[in-house]
Amino acid sequence: MGIGLRVPHYQHIFSKKPVVNWFEIISENFMVDGGRPLAILDQILERYRWCSTASRCIFGSAEPLNREHLTRLNPWSSAPRPPGFTDHLCWGSVDGRYTHDLLPMPYTFEAAKKTAQKIREARDFLEVPLAVENVSSYAEFHVSEMTEWEFLNEVVEGADCGILLDVNNIYVSSRNHGFDPFEYLHSVPAERVAQSTLRATPSTGNTFSTRTIIPSSTPSGRFTPGPLKSRAPRRPCSSGTIAFPPSKKSTGKP
Repeated sequence: MGIGLRVPHYQHIFSKKPVVNWFEIISENFMVDGGRPLAILDQILERYRWCSTASRCIFGSAEPLNREHLTRLNPWSSAPRPPGFTDHLCWGSVDGRYTHDLLPMPYTFEAAKKTAQKIREARDFLEVPLAVENVSSYAEFHVSEMTEWEFLNEVVEGADCGILLDVNNIYVSSRNHGFDPFEYLHSVPAERVAQSTLRATPSTGNTFSTRTIIPSSTPSGRFTPGPLKSRAPRRPCSSGTIAFPPSKKSTGKP
């Protein structure tokens, strides 16, 4: 299992050297031309395995892929390109202007076809496997022609890509839209699941997140944590190192 790398973790990582299987790196947080962020990340990647995720490929938006953005998804220097990228199955930009939100898509066959095409283009451009993550949603489109899980399956089959299955997001959306979360889970093709995300809330009220690597029989969906340069002695991780801010609760149907 791995955890998401966040700024509050840095001091603990360097001072305690906790035992963590791997870190999830949010690429956009390090798209800079040098300085402290990349220096810190280089030190972490020298010690730990890693996987990479993004939030601005936005495969569900109508405009073409931002290839300049794609070329900058691996800005750090201490590690090779990651074994795969993940991003969210959503839209979030119009005419090059970003909403900085993960907006739900209309679940139509046309949208699934166009989204799958963009995922294939991104995979061919990056030359690494891709997986898409299901998002939580607070609104639905009346024009949808299928359920969210049917749409997810339509996209990944058309793109021949993997799924980053966010179990928490399924639950949130099921509460907001009144569907059975188990029907969603049972409908997802297991061979397409490259990673899964679980979240829990300890007694402190904070939420921590773990990502589990699940091997896939589909080459386009297979992920393993990236290589590390060295293995220095590490000590166990205290619960505080994976405490995230409290998650927003679902508010029911909009």
